[in-house]
Amino acid sequence: MPSFKNSRMSEDIHRELTDIFRQVKDPRVSSMISVVRVELAGDGSHCKVYVSSLLGMEDTRQSVKGLRSAAGFIRRELFARLKMRKSPELTFIADDSIARGAEVTRKLSQIEQTEEVADVESD
Repeated sequence: MPSFKNSRMSEDIHRELTDIFRQVKDPRVSSMISVVRVELAGDGSHCKVYVSSLLGMEDTRQSVKGLRSAAGFIRRELFARLKMRKSPELTFIADDSIARGAEVTRKLSQIEQTEEVADVESD
């Protein structure tokens, strides 16, 4: 039962953080940033937030610096929006999974185009 509650709270935190990030006024935080994954500790005291940006890893790192600076605001907003016993300490981690996914999609498109050209040439 506790793991179900923990996973549900992680999903709620993920949803609210996505909305809160839009309100952060720090210029280092990119508008193209996205929450990839949220890992909430079993006791709810710590929360690892993995973020990524479509603009690349350097943009993600700058955004993480801005998020760390605004951690107090984010934590307060999160506590106000969710009915929690205690507000978890947030740790922001840069992740390049969105950029890697975009790169894989681009490469698959290139392969598909070369196969179409090969099929047209063989006919």
